[in-house]
Amino acid sequence: MWRDPEEEGRISPGGLCRGVRSPPAPHRMHLLTMIFLLLMLQARLTQTLFPSPEDGWQIYTSAQAPDGKCICTVVAPAQTTCSRDPRSRQLRQLMEKVQNISQSMEVLDLRTFRDLQYLRNTESLMKVLDTKLRATDSQRNVNAKSFQELKDKMKQLLPLIPVLDQYKSDTKMIVQLKEEVRNLSNVLLLIQEEMGAYDYEELQQRVMFLEARLHACMQKLGCGKLTGVSNPITVRASGSRFGSWMTDTMAPSADNRVWYMDGYYKGRRVLEYRSLNDFIKGQNFVQHLLPHPWAGTGHVVYNGSLYYNKYQSNIVVKYHFRSRSVSVQRSLNNAGYNNTFPYSWGGFSDIDFMVDENGLWAVYTTNQNAGNIVVSKMDPLTLEILKTWDTGYPKRSAGESFMICGTLYVTNSHLAGAKIYFAYYTNSSTYEYTDIPFHNQYSHISMLDYNPRERVLYTWNNGHQVLYNVTLFHVIKTNGE
Repeated sequence: MWRDPEEEGRISPGGLCRGVRSPPAPHRMHLLTMIFLLLMLQARLTQTLFPSPEDGWQIYTSAQAPDGKCICTVVAPAQTTCSRDPRSRQLRQLMEKVQNISQSMEVLDLRTFRDLQYLRNTESLMKVLDTKLRATDSQRNVNAKSFQELKDKMKQLLPLIPVLDQYKSDTKMIVQLKEEVRNLSNVLLLIQEEMGAYDYEELQQRVMFLEARLHACMQKLGCGKLTGVSNPITVRASGSRFGSWMTDTMAPSADNRVWYMDGYYKGRRVLEYRSLNDFIKGQNFVQHLLPHPWAGTGHVVYNGSLYYNKYQSNIVVKYHFRSRSVSVQRSLNNAGYNNTFPYSWGGFSDIDFMVDENGLWAVYTTNQNAGNIVVSKMDPLTLEILKTWDTGYPKRSAGESFMICGTLYVTNSHLAGAKIYFAYYTNSSTYEYTDIPFHNQYSHISMLDYNPRERVLYTWNNGHQVLYNVTLFHVIKTNGE
């Protein structure tokens, strides 16, 4: 509730100093309000004056929040406001005035606090003096001793005179500060009216335009370099220690089916859940019985078909869910199998299928490659190998691996404390060692795959089905249109 400043801060020690005021608290509150308003206006003006970026945008995007919403953070090229803009110049001048007023108020506040302490200390002295004066007035005779006592008391009160004079001066300063704040309020109201609805609508249109541009850029240039992995999101706890679960990376957005394959060898039963919510609840699923058992956990669902490694062989199989039949199968020449070159956790993980923004991949190794990880780009229709890269990284030293935007990322362990340690770039046939930590919550990862549609990592961790969001770094060149 607003209260009249004139009615506050009155000091009346012993009834002798009525009318002496300290700096009213509402003035300071009003001043803080003005400073806040100025900062808000300056920030808004700065946003309004930004032109289109001429240089490359840096975009860090964490693809999916826990609530399913896409997160994208843009670091735009540095821009500066136009120093000749009259409103910007006027706001700077007002900010300087407010700063000066603020400093004056602080000095005044400290001085008033000090003087108040002095007045409180002299209050008892004033009461004694008042009592003696009343007694003297009633007796109408003053002896020498009483007169000397009164004289001594009066000497003790002499320092109060400059304090009261200072209060008079401070009161005048408060009146001046009130007037300056009132003038600032009027000027700010005028600026606010001048920057009113038109600039707000213009800013809103600008934001919408930038959002549309950013969305278009992300659609066209969705690839980026992995810079971070979120904390794990446990979706469900089910099945054995080892297994795999996935969605179709090529399915339309309305198709949210989940496929579930428990175990790492000799399995043939694939459960198809209608949605992620049904998978969480363990309901509404159909069963597919594969004609050939699988090996490992490196399966993927891509464009309506399951790609997996046939048990005790280096044969890769494409199984079509709708027709419930094998579309094609082919031997992956020289590829190790049956725990010849598995990941560090074993589990017949010799051949690992992956899908990213560029299509279907197979990760494995051969004797000719001395057990180092081999990456092959595959034709999803025929399972023919289109191109192969030797990464030079020993597969048995890898905990798991996954592809993002043509880059193979390798973890250094499947146990607690694992991190993404190695990256191989197929577009340049180069590699680098990385240090990207992620929280291995259940201490035994047996499946780790990237889903480019959702931009998340699917993980099977010690009987838990877990998701990780990823953060990618993009540099998008623009021409400032």
